[in-house]
Amino acid sequence: MIDPSERVLTGVVGPPEAMTPARLPVPAGLGRLLVLAVVFVCAACGLVYELELVALATYLDGDSVTQASVVLSVMVFAMGVGALLAKRMRCRAAVGFGLVETGLALVGGCSAMALYACFAWLGRSHSALVGFSLILGVLIGAEVPLLMTLIQRVRRQDAGGAVADLFAADYVGALVGGLAFPFLLLPSLGQLTGALVTGAVNAVAGGALVLWLFRRDLTVRARWTLLGVNALVLVLLAAGMVLAAPFERAARRAVYGASARVAVQTGIQEVVLTGGTEAGAGAGHGRKGSGRPLELFLDGRLRVSSDTEFRYHEALVHPAMAGGPRGRVLVLGGGDGLAVREILRYRSVRSVTVVELDPGVTELAHSDPGLARLNHRSLADPRVQVVTADAFDWLRQQEGSGRAGRPAPYDVIVSDLPDPGITASTKLYSQEFYGLAARMLADDGRLVVHAGPPVTRPRAYWTVEATIRSVGLATVPYRLPGRPVDFFGGPDRPVDSARPAPADASAASPLQYWGFVLAARHRPRFGLAPDAPVLTGLTLQELQEGQRGEARCRMSGLPPSTLMHPRYPD
Repeated sequence: MIDPSERVLTGVVGPPEAMTPARLPVPAGLGRLLVLAVVFVCAACGLVYELELVALATYLDGDSVTQASVVLSVMVFAMGVGALLAKRMRCRAAVGFGLVETGLALVGGCSAMALYACFAWLGRSHSALVGFSLILGVLIGAEVPLLMTLIQRVRRQDAGGAVADLFAADYVGALVGGLAFPFLLLPSLGQLTGALVTGAVNAVAGGALVLWLFRRDLTVRARWTLLGVNALVLVLLAAGMVLAAPFERAARRAVYGASARVAVQTGIQEVVLTGGTEAGAGAGHGRKGSGRPLELFLDGRLRVSSDTEFRYHEALVHPAMAGGPRGRVLVLGGGDGLAVREILRYRSVRSVTVVELDPGVTELAHSDPGLARLNHRSLADPRVQVVTADAFDWLRQQEGSGRAGRPAPYDVIVSDLPDPGITASTKLYSQEFYGLAARMLADDGRLVVHAGPPVTRPRAYWTVEATIRSVGLATVPYRLPGRPVDFFGGPDRPVDSARPAPADASAASPLQYWGFVLAARHRPRFGLAPDAPVLTGLTLQELQEGQRGEARCRMSGLPPSTLMHPRYPD
């Protein structure tokens, strides 16, 4: 693939020995068409490699903006280096192009597997990401002068015409590759096999062009060398496809431990469940039983642990259920059914609407025995309606429905969404999002938001609070100690397989705090309702201490986060 930032037209006409007409087995017009077809295929493969690196790096390291910036900037720089290095190969452009495509197929095809291996067994993949970006960029950049030389040798034409033809084939190929990755390769083959198949296509296209169309330019030795190298690369890629499934299982065990029992790629994210298979594990409202605790991971981030989730969900839900009516409740996120479990403990609740983006999560909440036991099968309650939608888009649609179609306002809105430091979630912590939510609130309604860890990331937490205040709501920030900091990096943070939890983590490590913000049109009464159910992991005294603790740590003067100016760095 050719990048606009390195379209240097100097040197497109090679030295005299590189400009001798090629001896082709087909007419020149057909040969030129075949070269452009290979340009198309190679451009598609190059963009797939690029998107594969961005997608996998985002999943493994988080913060899609940072990861995309690293991959793209490093690759564009390396493409310029590759173009300069390839100038020395133009005198033997056919052999050079064959070797470049073979290397590109092998490196690009195996890149996803190598990155995942680094993450699973070494605990870090960032250095490997930069390395693969450099190598792929150099190889992709080397295609430019070699293809220009080959297309000129097929049929001489002015440099402008040759560049236009090459760019057209390249851009169309990039379009096809860019669309094929999210809509075909990723859902049907997955990241590992998709990259390997792309590498095989790349090797076949490059090898066929050189070994057939330009075979008369090759010495016997060069021909057999290229043939052997291409065959070896194809064998390695085929072996990778065969071993992809067991490799992924082994890597998953390295990341999540031997108790990983459910792994689903939903099309939105990877969902993994570990533990929770024993009758006692996760039973009794989240208390640890005889088996391993149930843990739910979304894209490698621990979202639920049955050892501690009841404290989180009780702290999230019950202060919002106090201080006013609670007949109509809206839950944004919460597809695991655990927040709904707490809401349904109030008899006065008439209806609960759950807006969850990923239907795979709600399906597991229904069907997985461990998770269904943990959430008390709350999503099957007749008072609960589950809507599959993006929370921001759903709120916007309700706002635009008109008076006749707009639902009645909600007494309580519970925002149980991923950490604001995750780039994909930034819009769900924006001024625009809270403005939409505020308009869905009844006059005496309450909004409660999971706002991230207030101790380890205080600026992000207080930015959430400032953003909620910016839409005219009064706020009460509070926190609750959750799990030890060293336990998988805390809630919503990537799993660190190189740093397992200590045997007695609660005694050995400082606590990770969960942060919440309760909001209403007027300052809400903070506490528990007189008719609140018996809570197993939370006391009124803890809530009050958490509210006083955050009041002492307030950060003032922070601007709100908006869609056009997000303020949640990872």
